Order: sequence, then C-alpha cells, then structure tokens
Amino acid sequence: MRRVVCVFLPSWPTDRWRRRHGGPPPDEPVVAAGQDGPRRVITALDRAARAAGLRPGLALAQAQAMVPGLAVIAADPEGDAAALHRLAAWCLIYAPLVAPDPPDGIWIDVAGAAHLQGGEAALLGSLRRRLARAGYRVRVALADTPGAAWAAARCLPPETVLPPAGQRPHLLDLPLWALRLDRGTVSGLAQLGLTRVAHLLDQPRGPLRLRFGEEPGRRLDQALGHAPEPLAYLAPPAEHAVRLAFPEPIGAPETLARVAGRLCAMLAEALTRHGLGARRLDLVFRRVDGLDQAVSVGTARPSRDPTHLARLLTERLPQIDPGHGLDEARLSAPRVERLDARQLAAPGEEPDPDAMAELVDRLVLRLGPGRVFRRSPVESEWPERAVRRVAPLSPATGVTWPADLPRPGRLLPVPEPVAVLAALPDAPPTAFTWRGTRRRVARADGPERIFGEWWLAEDEVAATRDYYRVEDETGARYWLFRDCLTREGARWWLHGLGEA
Repeated sequence: MRRVVCVFLPSWPTDRWRRRHGGPPPDEPVVAAGQDGPRRVITALDRAARAAGLRPGLALAQAQAMVPGLAVIAADPEGDAAALHRLAAWCLIYAPLVAPDPPDGIWIDVAGAAHLQGGEAALLGSLRRRLARAGYRVRVALADTPGAAWAAARCLPPETVLPPAGQRPHLLDLPLWALRLDRGTVSGLAQLGLTRVAHLLDQPRGPLRLRFGEEPGRRLDQALGHAPEPLAYLAPPAEHAVRLAFPEPIGAPETLARVAGRLCAMLAEALTRHGLGARRLDLVFRRVDGLDQAVSVGTARPSRDPTHLARLLTERLPQIDPGHGLDEARLSAPRVERLDARQLAAPGEEPDPDAMAELVDRLVLRLGPGRVFRRSPVESEWPERAVRRVAPLSPATGVTWPADLPRPGRLLPVPEPVAVLAALPDAPPTAFTWRGTRRRVARADGPERIFGEWWLAEDEVAATRDYYRVEDETGARYWLFRDCLTREGARWWLHGLGEA
C-alpha cells in the first residue's frame, strides 16, 4: 500500500531568507514582495505578518501602512524553487521516492522505508524536528494518497498520521480548498452551499462537471484513493545503481524475488570493483500506470553478499503492489562504506564475523530497528546511569563495570518504593513490603554508600544512597537503598533483583 508524507513549509521564502541573513526576531513580521503589473504586492509572509492581518496579494503600500517598520525582502521565486529542490534531495535520506511540490511542499513515499526510522510516527517526528532545528516552520502529515496527506498537513495537527485505509473520515469536515481546488472553483461551489469535502460526496458528477469541469471530481477521487496520482519523483543521486527493464509486465511474487536476486548480484559485482559495501539498499519498481513502488533495507555493517542482500529485500517484497504489472526495476545503494576483501574462514577456524552482522540484519528487519540492541557500560556513579543501549555491533568502548562491586542480575528501570522495618534507625532492614507482599530479611550486607553526581545536577550536590544486599527467608535476593539518613526523613527503594 502506498504511504505518502506531505511536508508543508508555510513560510518557506521568509524562513529561507532568515536562515541566510539572520533577519529580525521571529516575532517581527517579514514579507516578500514582487511585481504584479504596476503594483508591488506581498507574495509570501511569515507567521508574525499573518498575525498582523497581512495576506498574500495585498498591496505593499497598504501593508506598510498597516504595519509601520515592516521588513520587506525581494521575492525570489526561482531561488526558492531551486532551494526546495535541494531540500527534496536531502529528504532522500528517509526514502527513495521524493518529489518537490512547489512552491512550499515536498512529497515522500515512505512505503517500505518507514521501518528504517522506527515506524511512521517516528519518521514524521524526526523529519519535523530536523527541519525545525534548521530554522524552518514545518507541518507534516502521512496518508495513503498525496491528496489526503496534502490536506492533513494544512488542516490537521502539525504532525498527523492517518491510518492505512482510514483517511476518509478525517477528510469529510475539511474545507473544499483542502482538495487543492483553485479559488474561483471554491468560491463557485460555496455559492451553491458546498463548503466541505463531505458536501461533494453525494453530489451527482454530471451537473458538477458541466459547471466546474473535471477538477473537483478528480481531486476528490485522488484524495480518497479512487484515482491514481503519479508524482514526478527525483532520481536518487546514487552512483552505485543497477537497472532491469522487462519486455512484458511482471507481478508474481516469485518473479519479483528472482529480479531482486539478480539485481543484488549485479550491484554486488559493481561494489566489489570499488571495494565498497552497502549500508542501505533502495529497490524501486515502476508500474505500467507510472506509479513507483519502493522498499528499503539497511545493514548493520557494510555488505556486498548478494545472497544476504537479496534475502533482506525479499522480506519486504510483499509490500509491493504490482497493480496491472511492473515494467522496470532499479536497485541503488545510496549509502556505502569501505569494505576490503577478506579471506573466508577455513573449517575449524573462527567463524566469519559477517555471520553475526547478517543475523542482526534479519532480526532488525523482522523486529524493528529500536528492538535490537545491546547494553554498554557508562562511567557513572548512579547505577541506572551506568548502562545505555547501543547498536548491537557497536565497537567496545573500553569501559567496564568494577569487578569488586557486586551488582544485581536485574536492575529495575526506575527504583520502586518499599516499606522497611529496621531494628535501629540506620541499621539494615529486618523486613520490607514490596508490591503488597511482606518479606522477612534473613541476611543483609551493607551499606555501600554512593554519592550524587553534583557536576550533572544541582539537586545531587548533597545526595547520597546507602545500598544493602538482602536475602529473604525463601532465598530470593534484593538490592535496596536508603536515600538519606533516617533522622533526615529517609525513604527506602528497591532497585535490583537477584545477583550477578
């Protein structure tokens, strides 16, 4: 199924100017002005200018009278279009199918590629945060069709994911201009009482076509997925790519798998000549109706093993919708790294290290990139900060946990409060209640005092923890700590279970 992201940049010309020149603060209005016959009019403006009552098409003289000291820049539509094209090319890091949508938008078909970013919501969040950090005001939305994504990006919350095959109810209450209809058509429909998308659904197409042409019905069908909408995608700037054209359209799953294997063999041969390995592969099929279908996979380490790469792509091929047939396939490696030749291990020797990388690739493909990781030690006084998640094949940092400090086999993500009884105020506990169950302590060892990391947080300057290893009457072991002295109002917490 097709899944399209619409990136909407509502103040693209002024944001781009601010990024290049610094410009006034965001709360001071900035407008771009150009010639409209004998008049100079506003062609673009930022959020502050809209809040001041300005709008595109307004005469510049009138705008300056409304907002004294208004910052005015020269309109640069050619420069804006070229910069939008460059930004669209940058978006190829998210998916292989990207198309500019002048003057202020970008399309990204992320079907088969969203998993590389941790899912659709994570992809939208990453894309919006990175563009916002670059100084651009941005709204993003994801839907099954370009039309639905375009409407959602402009009319719904700034980071919206419409569920697959569930966009229709989200579009019904939107204004008609959200279907990308021109102002004259929207005004004419409003005179008939048709102001919302839902109003068009029950209208007979014949009279509507006679008065307003094909555009209202076509845009409605495109938004709902009833009519195709091909996009002019950018060609990926991949130096390492191979292509196959078919004399007859194909579509059978086994045929697609054979094509993927053949393309991987061709690409592996090219990568071998350059001493490179692929870290990402984009496989794009062109349908006979002009729509592209794409899948992407990533690898934990550089690889040019055609069998392994083909296996990864084959896992994603069920996402390809062949429609009435596919007439071309191209495979590119937009991300490559140096990979020198190595001698294969002989029987009885150490196994090939690439075998672990291949296993990781298959696990990531099936479970998702955020679910495959390993734990790495970190230099920290607090136990919960002394470990972090890293990529499964990340190199060792050289940091290790102290061998002379006993630690539990399982550390809770967040310490949990417990009620403790002790013979003396600052003595080890004799019993404690955790999660509603009372446990009597048979043995206890401690305390091990740990001080706060004052260089990280001011509230840890005087922080201390006294840790105790305790064993209850059943032999179960726990790691408890007291967060200060009893006379200072100490609280007890359970932080670990078992013993390493």
